[in-house]
Amino acid sequence: MTAPAAGAPAPDFSLPTTGGGTATLKDYAGRKLVLYFYPGDDGSTCTAEALDFTSMLAEFEAAGTAVLGVSPDSVASHEKFAKKRGLGVTLAADEDTSVCQAYGVWQQKQMYGRTYMGVVRTTFLIDAEGRIARAWTVSRVKGHVAEVLEAARAL
Repeated sequence: MTAPAAGAPAPDFSLPTTGGGTATLKDYAGRKLVLYFYPGDDGSTCTAEALDFTSMLAEFEAAGTAVLGVSPDSVASHEKFAKKRGLGVTLAADEDTSVCQAYGVWQQKQMYGRTYMGVVRTTFLIDAEGRIARAWTVSRVKGHVAEVLEAARAL
């Protein structure tokens, strides 16, 4: 499945989150949402990205924007990751990868000559009406969160 294009309705979701909650697209109606997909908890790049979002969380809130991280890891794994790294962002578990697939980020990858399915690090900015405003395939985490914040402020 391909990623939804800018202007398209964001695919609906309902996922269990850290803190014992559930996140749905409807929960964010009337405000902007940064939905970022990452491969897995506690990897060096995933940790850097989560820490960057955590450090700028107050600025996202001031811009009327919520932040939600999604990976196929379990809620228990997310809780351990968040506690270990002092994360403030809410993390959602997509263990069956259905939401990753709906957003087109569950793709064939290759590492060390091995082919497998996995999450392509991608960030979506969803507007207050539930439409995709922007999407980024993230190859470099440094500076990415600041760029997303600027786009959220401009929206």
